[in-house]
Amino acid sequence: MSVKVYGIKNCNTMKKTFQLLEKEGVTYEFLDYKKEKPSKSLLEGFAEEVGLDQVINRKGTTFRKLSDEQKGLLNQGETAYPLLMENSSMIKRPILRFPDGKLILGLQEEEIMEHVSGG
Repeated sequence: MSVKVYGIKNCNTMKKTFQLLEKEGVTYEFLDYKKEKPSKSLLEGFAEEVGLDQVINRKGTTFRKLSDEQKGLLNQGETAYPLLMENSSMIKRPILRFPDGKLILGLQEEEIMEHVSGG
């Protein structure tokens, strides 16, 4: 099983995710937003599955630094995607895509373990 993991390498939550996957012997491909900006189509795909609001990390400092006007742009896909592409720290992390298509947002250890073990 090879999982695609999306996020930012230096994030503590990402480091915990890598440790969890490695401990369980799960191979993964890491796609670092800082090395390659997320595409609009990738973000649209995530949003179609879980909703745009779930894709946005509203707890981080990048989000908190936005003006009210910029925060308002995040309410609609057409205005949110360019902002998220330029400020990838505002995308929830990690995002894991399993070979069967399952998408998990955030470090939800129990759900990840369940899916890894085939449960």
